[in-house]
Amino acid sequence: MYIFITILIVLAAILMIFAVLVQKSKGGGLASGFASSNQIMGVRKTTDFLEKFTWTLAGAIIFLSILTAKYTASHSHIPQSQIEVEQPAPLNPATAPNVTPEMPIPSQIPAQPEEGTPQE
Repeated sequence: MYIFITILIVLAAILMIFAVLVQKSKGGGLASGFASSNQIMGVRKTTDFLEKFTWTLAGAIIFLSILTAKYTASHSHIPQSQIEVEQPAPLNPATAPNVTPEMPIPSQIPAQPEEGTPQE
């Protein structure tokens, strides 16, 4: 669905480029060449149509962009803010793991060898 909407946005953008290029600007544009061949609608109605078409495409691009952002945000598993991040539960001392060392600690100092015994 995301790819389909993205393709629609690209197509609307390409159509909008052509619509803007055809419109008559202050210095004249490509629409001036079409004015003589367009006898049915007339020059003024052609400009009105192109302007409405451009605004419609702009609105469609905005709407599709918002729809794409909403679609990706609702189908994404990445949290959008720190509030949505799950915090680990605090440790309960009764259920905490046993971390005592495995080696026994000697309770007394080992006996010193007697003076008459040879040492190695």
